[in-house]
Amino acid sequence: MKKIAFAGTDGRTILSALIVSTARSDIYPDPFQGVVVRGTPAMPKFVQLMNWPVEFVPTISNSVQDYAESLIRAMENDEIDYVVPMPEALLFKGLVDTVEAAGFGDRIIGLSRAGAFIEGDKLECKALCQKAGIPVAPAWVEVDAQNYDAILSTCLKLLEKFGGAVLKYPYSAGGKGARIILNSWEIREVYDTLIRDYKDAYRKQFGKKAKWPLLVESLMSGVEISFTIFVDKHGNFQILPTAMDYPERFEGPASKSNPITGGVGAISPHPMETPDLIRMAGDVIAKPLINAMKEMNILRPCILYPGCFVSLNGDKLPTQIRVSEINIRPGEPEAQPVARRIRNLGALIEATAEGRLDEMQPEVRAEQIAICTALVTGPGGPDGQKGYPWSCTKGEPLEIDLKYMKRKGIQVIPSAMTYSGEDEVFKSDGTRVAFLNANATVKENDRSGEVADRLRNKLLAAFDNGKIRVIPREDQAGNRLDLRRDIGLHYSKAESIFPPK
Repeated sequence: MKKIAFAGTDGRTILSALIVSTARSDIYPDPFQGVVVRGTPAMPKFVQLMNWPVEFVPTISNSVQDYAESLIRAMENDEIDYVVPMPEALLFKGLVDTVEAAGFGDRIIGLSRAGAFIEGDKLECKALCQKAGIPVAPAWVEVDAQNYDAILSTCLKLLEKFGGAVLKYPYSAGGKGARIILNSWEIREVYDTLIRDYKDAYRKQFGKKAKWPLLVESLMSGVEISFTIFVDKHGNFQILPTAMDYPERFEGPASKSNPITGGVGAISPHPMETPDLIRMAGDVIAKPLINAMKEMNILRPCILYPGCFVSLNGDKLPTQIRVSEINIRPGEPEAQPVARRIRNLGALIEATAEGRLDEMQPEVRAEQIAICTALVTGPGGPDGQKGYPWSCTKGEPLEIDLKYMKRKGIQVIPSAMTYSGEDEVFKSDGTRVAFLNANATVKENDRSGEVADRLRNKLLAAFDNGKIRVIPREDQAGNRLDLRRDIGLHYSKAESIFPPK
């Protein structure tokens, strides 16, 4: 049995390992064992409690050196066959290079440090897309983040011509570095907020006097859709089902009081997904990007995750795709509902590592809708914490009615949780504490919007009825957790825009 590991400390890591161990393909019958490298302190106990067939490989710390040492040792001892690093920081810091130098490069899926700029430097990525002929924002420019006059002038021009501008901290920001400007009144406030958030990172990298690179681009319209693309060493690729992310903390458009976060929910498939869209993504994005990577000698087995804006016509057919940015690892939490709809995830990863992606396709539960909702730390605490994604209270006990969850077909995925062996209790570690996942089949004569609404209401009912809660210090009957209530609502919205024929 081949063992496939996922390295990291978030929900997509343990869920992917679980799917690899339990999903059964109708076409690729070989079984696989899912493994988590590191994980979080709560995960081994949670796996034991749930009786999940997931194994663990520990690391001494969260450093890339300790990850590399654990991976190399596990490969030498045949404890794992292949590994997929999930956090982009591991790739930025050369995890693949270190494993490759130890002679196991054919067993790790991800880009080396030389190719990590595709996600790690948005300005270099824009230049790569431009050279490869991949459509991006119609106007973009690099400016000095310390030069407010230049930024003001650029934003005013973009507002006049395109109706909006976007300021982007060009380096790794966990999905939080983009700031949208929709009118002139917002320019100064958005600029000041971005500088406040990233001035320390700028100073650490460039000092006080050097230029601070900032990407300013025109606002793109259309539907936001991301594509998960598995690529092997030969340049063969397969595009997985799409997902729709909910990146804003609350419902409604992003703003100062509603920031872009690491993602608080996702649904799969994207309500606007069609076979034509998948084909267009392959032709317009995957093929030219892979060819450019070959020319730069940075192509190796990897997972690409371009975030795009898609234009559609009145028949819901795609007319244009523009790339906003390209990630080099699966999205979180988008990877969770995608993985739950794939029967042959283990076989796909094995083929990616072995250069055989031309021999298979994703075996997708096409009739299913999957929803993933993040349970995040809400406001309150001893210091008046604002809650996720700002300041979070930690160390409060987590209570889960697992029998209820099982009866209702709700999967709980641990994330920012710890476990106290002394108290025999799970505790919140802040941020995205856990995820709730659920799937449903769209049967003949069903409408996707109605099915998604039932799924959404099922997850909301579990939360509203206190079936999972973090117990606040100041209120033993309360719940520190919070969630967005509109995850999945966009299926009904899509049907109102494009009524089923």
